[in-house]
Amino acid sequence: MITTPEHRDWLDGEARRLLAFGAAAALPGGGAGYLDDGGRVDPSFGVQAWITARTVHSFALGHLLGVPGAGQVAAGALAGLRGDGAVLRDEEHGGWFHAVAADGTPDAAGGKSAYDHAFVVLAGASASLAGIEGGRELLDEAADVFTERFWDEEAGRPVDSWDLEFETLDGYRGLNSTMHSVEAMLTAADAFEASAPDEALRWRERAARCVAFVVELAAGNDNRLPEHFGPDWVADLELNKDRPGDQFKPYGATPGHGLEWARLLLHLEAALPTGDAAASFPVRAADLLPTAVALFDRAVADAWAADGADGFVYTTDWSGTPVVRTRMHWVLTEALATAAALFERTGEQRFADQYATWWEYARTYLLDLERGSWHHELDPSNTPTATVWPGKPDVYHALQATLVPRLPLAPTFAAAMARGDLR
Repeated sequence: MITTPEHRDWLDGEARRLLAFGAAAALPGGGAGYLDDGGRVDPSFGVQAWITARTVHSFALGHLLGVPGAGQVAAGALAGLRGDGAVLRDEEHGGWFHAVAADGTPDAAGGKSAYDHAFVVLAGASASLAGIEGGRELLDEAADVFTERFWDEEAGRPVDSWDLEFETLDGYRGLNSTMHSVEAMLTAADAFEASAPDEALRWRERAARCVAFVVELAAGNDNRLPEHFGPDWVADLELNKDRPGDQFKPYGATPGHGLEWARLLLHLEAALPTGDAAASFPVRAADLLPTAVALFDRAVADAWAADGADGFVYTTDWSGTPVVRTRMHWVLTEALATAAALFERTGEQRFADQYATWWEYARTYLLDLERGSWHHELDPSNTPTATVWPGKPDVYHALQATLVPRLPLAPTFAAAMARGDLR
């Protein structure tokens, strides 16, 4: 199934269906809105940086697919991040607000986060590679802010969050923001490659330092990755045990992130330099595939049909027992993408078989063929619900699941599509 022309044609159609749903996200004043179940902007969520940046990235990819209007959606969302008066850009203190309310008030509680800023780097890099106006300028600005404010050179990974003024750094450190920083770093490296190869190498080295830490974590925790840390990067395994379904900081292990990290390890492996540069790189290439397979297998063993019904549970405790049994759509998309990447890397049939099983599950339970996009959350009986993620905020995760099986492991999405690698 995974390599057939018929399936790749179906994936292409699904990508275009998702982009048609998400096209309403771009706002007239710049930025992108949070979408409801029907694909309409829900103004109660204001304008959020991560939604806006992921919309730029997704529709830059749509532009590279040749989808009419996708470039305009990407440019409209980008206008909320770049230029004088951009709604999310903090012209006084630098960087980008987490969110801005309908009345224009920045979300002070959200501060300035590595999670948001990693997505802004990703947006700038993908827009630059796709030839979206303002993309390179956004990348240059975002790369400078990320390097100055969020990259901890001594630790070899990013800090997590500041207050609005970049005066007070929070003591929390997180693996989620680190993960999306790796995604952004690899894409930024590809965007810098032609004009600044030394800069590209530095971004890949930063990504490799983050990944080296994850390889150590996996080995020391039976491939269940701790998510939450103090300022010294000592894991806090009990954080949020009293509210385990937190949107961004859930208690316990998050199998979906184990899957996502597994895929990122394969992308990094494929992007590693050769020769003398490879010998001095801050991660052992030989560790990447075995760790990716181990993370994948642990996540699947712990989370797939763990309570007797198909679907991936959201979180588990440190023995692998389900904690939050809700099924999030993004976990299934990462399972699909990682199975495809592992099949691409190894040729092992078991990954193709799991991939086929999970697409059948997605078709049965997650694809909303009536209202569009995917249901973002299912209860343990696989009925749509909205306890953690109301609506259908954006198409980022599902769109990427339609692209990974059609692309090489390196370069990253936009770079590969720009050079004509889409199969």
